[in-house]
Amino acid sequence: MSNPSVSIALTGSGGAGVMTAGQMLLTAAARAGCYGLMSRSLGPQIRGGESAALLRLSTAPVDGPDDIFDLLLAFDWGNIDRFAAELPLNENSVVIYDPGQGPVPEVVREPGPRLVQVPLKEIAKGIPGGRENMVGLGLITTLIGLDAASLRQVIEERLGRKGAEAVDTSWQAVEAGAEAATVDGLPRLDQASPAAPGSRWQISGNDAVGLGALRGGVRFVAAYPITPATEILEWMAVNLPKVGGALVQCEDELASVCMALGGSYAGVPSMTATAGPGLALMTEAIGLGVASETPVVIANVMRGGPSTGIPTKSEQSDLNIACYGLHGDAPHIVTAPTSIADCVFTAQWTVYLAEALQCPAILLSDQAMGQAQAVIEKPAEVAFIGRRKVARPADLENYQRYRITADGISPVALPGMPGGQHTADGLEHAPSGTPSTQAAHHQEQLDKRRRKLDRFDYGDHWAIRAGDPEAELALITFGSLTGAARDAVTRCAEAGLPVRLIAPRLLLPVQVERLEAALAGATKLLIVEQNHEAQLRHLLAGHIRLPAVVDSLNRAGPLTIRPGEIVSALTTLAA
Repeated sequence: MSNPSVSIALTGSGGAGVMTAGQMLLTAAARAGCYGLMSRSLGPQIRGGESAALLRLSTAPVDGPDDIFDLLLAFDWGNIDRFAAELPLNENSVVIYDPGQGPVPEVVREPGPRLVQVPLKEIAKGIPGGRENMVGLGLITTLIGLDAASLRQVIEERLGRKGAEAVDTSWQAVEAGAEAATVDGLPRLDQASPAAPGSRWQISGNDAVGLGALRGGVRFVAAYPITPATEILEWMAVNLPKVGGALVQCEDELASVCMALGGSYAGVPSMTATAGPGLALMTEAIGLGVASETPVVIANVMRGGPSTGIPTKSEQSDLNIACYGLHGDAPHIVTAPTSIADCVFTAQWTVYLAEALQCPAILLSDQAMGQAQAVIEKPAEVAFIGRRKVARPADLENYQRYRITADGISPVALPGMPGGQHTADGLEHAPSGTPSTQAAHHQEQLDKRRRKLDRFDYGDHWAIRAGDPEAELALITFGSLTGAARDAVTRCAEAGLPVRLIAPRLLLPVQVERLEAALAGATKLLIVEQNHEAQLRHLLAGHIRLPAVVDSLNRAGPLTIRPGEIVSALTTLAA
């Protein structure tokens, strides 16, 4: 059977402590031996106001949300209509609410969940200094069978600096909440076995991208804060100096990518991080990186678009601009991690690819992955370190920066290397680097820049594959939807419907031969993506031979595509 889990939503207005409670619950679950995922839903104001902490806890790893929430705990109903559609409920769900906060809104009542009143505020008032979110924590942990000692440990760590009184007060509120836990029928996590110390991490997708880039050799970051990518910069600002690196907060996105290119030109693996509006501003300078063959990593955490769009909600709609947004013929790398845990590996691998191929590489994460936190196994150490082909003394005799080579990769002279002087700019050039308008030079440099990407051996890391590799029914997705796709493939297998899953980690250059081999024998294909225009489907159709029958399950954000929807689409396609 597929892994049992419990999905919990905590909602409330600003000041209710929703996010604090959610983070403490996730940490306590991890200490108790569980895995988990916590995402958040915010209103359009980004900071303050109504919010929801959305958790899925399990005794096995989880990479995405389930179909419905088993438990919704509402501290109040403030503006819940703004994200009620993101809180799917049904008749098996339990909604716990404080009757003093007013009647249950119709958007919550309509799906028919079981409604349970618990006077959270009244209980908290009975404890000097008590808070409703701590009462709620005690209620939830008791209902799902989570080890209370783990929660006590988390409270002591989080509140210990405020003194013993703050810890005791919070624990009294937790115990009071536990006494109010009289609801039955919810999934429980009693069977979790404590993990060995240090064997699991609690990390966000944005922090994981930062860690992976650091492991890959990045030592200079230049960036401008933007939702939902800012946490990458915050993590890097603290951790880069520990390894001798530096971060510069720039005045805008144009300066950011140009400074990153400058740091890279000087020989230091460099990156920037942004979201869709910032990526749009960076495209000309990314083209400069292609033409000058200067490696740089651009981590793009996708959000709803176009224009300013929906900054706090997730979408996979930057695929087109990432692949096609540069003017001219500009071969470059586009990657996409398949989970929060995979953000570490994919970011490290992306740095390696950019450096090895001397070109820009765009890493596509998204808000659902970047700002979510997960409990994962400790990421393995891998050997991918960004190293470019640096010129040797023999290469510097009559040095040609853009010398035509069989693999398309030319030795690069770093500033200050005797004999390595050359022109480096965005103009087309001869092999020496001297600007040229000759057709022959333009053709050979275009061929060279394409050849180095096409002939590189990307190994088995180009995609995640799961399910039955011989199944006639295939599923392709990318990014944060991979977790839901995995769940769907597992459910289909349990129902007797074999499905093969392909989730490309390398989106550009499209791996034509590998994709066609992975699809060999498949007669029907479902492509799942979180955007309005089916961008992944069109990317694939432009490069490979697809099966005879192809269907799309695509929807713009902010409502994520859930496993049950994918199962339904696969079942319909198979019929």
